[in-house]
Amino acid sequence: MRDPGEEDAGVHVGGDAYGGVRLAPGRRRRPGRGAKARRRNLIISGLLSASVLVGTGVVWATPRQIGTVDAGVTEPVSRGAMNILLVGVDKRDDLTRKQQNQLKLGREVGQRTDTMMVIHLSEDHRKITVVSLPRDTWTTIPGKGQHKINSAYQFGGPRLAKETVEQVTGLSVNRYIEVNVLGFIDVVDALGGVTVCTPVPINDPKTGLALTAGTHELHGAQALGYARTRATARSDLDRIDRQQQVISALLDRALSAGTLANPGKLAGFVNSTLRTIKVDPDDGLTGLVEQMRDVSLDDVAFADVPLKNVDFKAPTGESAVLWDDVAARELFRRIAADEDLVKPSPSPSSSTSATAKPTGKPAGEAIPPERIAVTVKNGTLVTGLGARTKEALVAAGFRVPDQPGNTTNKDYKKTVIRYAPDREDSARTVAAAIPGAELREAGDVKGVEVIVGTDDPKIQKPVVQTPGAKPSSTATPAAKTATQNICKK
Repeated sequence: MRDPGEEDAGVHVGGDAYGGVRLAPGRRRRPGRGAKARRRNLIISGLLSASVLVGTGVVWATPRQIGTVDAGVTEPVSRGAMNILLVGVDKRDDLTRKQQNQLKLGREVGQRTDTMMVIHLSEDHRKITVVSLPRDTWTTIPGKGQHKINSAYQFGGPRLAKETVEQVTGLSVNRYIEVNVLGFIDVVDALGGVTVCTPVPINDPKTGLALTAGTHELHGAQALGYARTRATARSDLDRIDRQQQVISALLDRALSAGTLANPGKLAGFVNSTLRTIKVDPDDGLTGLVEQMRDVSLDDVAFADVPLKNVDFKAPTGESAVLWDDVAARELFRRIAADEDLVKPSPSPSSSTSATAKPTGKPAGEAIPPERIAVTVKNGTLVTGLGARTKEALVAAGFRVPDQPGNTTNKDYKKTVIRYAPDREDSARTVAAAIPGAELREAGDVKGVEVIVGTDDPKIQKPVVQTPGAKPSSTATPAAKTATQNICKK
C-alpha cells in the first residue's frame, strides 16, 4: 500500500560496508574440489545475497570481510533446521548526493526496513523456503504498540526487528542478515545483469523505471528500480513478486557456467556479495556454506504470507495490510515442521474447491488465482490469441510470467487446461476462470498450462469455493520454486 506523499524505498539495505572489499588470497584446496566448492558456495552466495538477499562468504574468503551487527541472536545454530531473517535497510545518509540522485532514493537521514524475508533451511539443509513479509503489515511491535512492521527497525534497530518477526511468525530466528543497496547493484552488474519479465507495462517516475510488458535484460540500477517500484496495481504485493523473480534470476545467473568458468566474473561477484552484508552471529557463515552441498534452483521455494485485507485503514490513517491469522499460522507451522510448501498441504482443514472439477478425485485445497503461475500456448493459427488470453488471465488475477508460446499442432478447437499431477487444485481454479475448457492431467507439465483453441474462451475472475460453502481461511498458499520463477528468453 502507498500512503499519500510517501516515497518509495524498496530493496534498500543498510549497513555502511561500502568500502573496497577484495578477495583474500586463496587457501590451498585439495585437488578436485574447486568446481564443486565454487558451485556450492555460489548457491549460498547467490541466494542469500542476490535475494537481494544474502551474500555469504565463500570458503576461501576471510570471515573478517563480512560486517557484523548485534541483532540479539542468543542461540545460533550451525546444523539442523534454521531460520534466517534477511532485512533490507534503507540507510540513505551513507550515500553521496550524486548516488541519491542517480538512484532516486531521496535525501532523508536515518534508516528503516523496506524488505524483510524469512529464509528457512530444512533439517538436512537441502531445501530452502523464502517468505516475504509485506512491509505494510499492520502488527504489534513489542513495547511500541501497533505499527507497520517496517517501523520496528526504526524504533529499536536489528534487535527489535528480529523480536517483532519472531512474535508475528512464531519462528525463532537463528541468524540475522542485512544487505545494502549499492552492494545489490554491484552484484547484478558483476553477473552481467538479470533477465526479468513483467506481464504489465511499468512507468514509475519515482524510480526512473519505464518498461513495456514482456521480457527485459536489466543491469544494476535498472534491476534495483524493478525490485523496488510499487507503480503497479497491487503495489507492495506486486513488488514482492518482482523481488522473488529477481532473486531467482540472480541465482540462475550466479550458477551458470559462464560465471563459474570466468575468473574475473566470479571474483567480481564474490567481492560484491561480501560487501553487501552484515551478520549476527559473527561466524563468517563459512560453516553454513560447507553444509549446503547439493542445493539447486528446484530446492529453493518462495511463498507469500496469506492476507485477509490488502486495503486496511489503520487508526493512524495509514494504508496497511492485515494477515489472515489462521492461514498464516498454518503456513509458518508447515515451515517449522520442514514441510515442502510446493506440494499440496496435507491439512484436512483446507476443504474448499473451485467450482470446476477436473476429475473424479476428491476436491482438495482451493488455490486463489494470485498464487497460480500459468503458461499460455496458442493452439490455433489465429495471430495474437495467446497474447489476448495472457492479458485476460492476468486481469483475472493469475500470474503469467512468460510470453505465450505456440503448440506444434495448430488444430485445437477447444481450449485445454493441462496440469501436473500435483497441481490439480490449481487447475480447478483455472478451469473456474475458463468455462467450458477441457482439463487433462499431463506428466510432461510442471505446473498449469493453457492451450487456447478456436473457441476463443471468455475468461472471468474465478470463484474458488464449493457452491454454498463459506470460503476457508486456512488454505495455505502455494509456493513456487526458483526454477519456476525464472523468465525464459
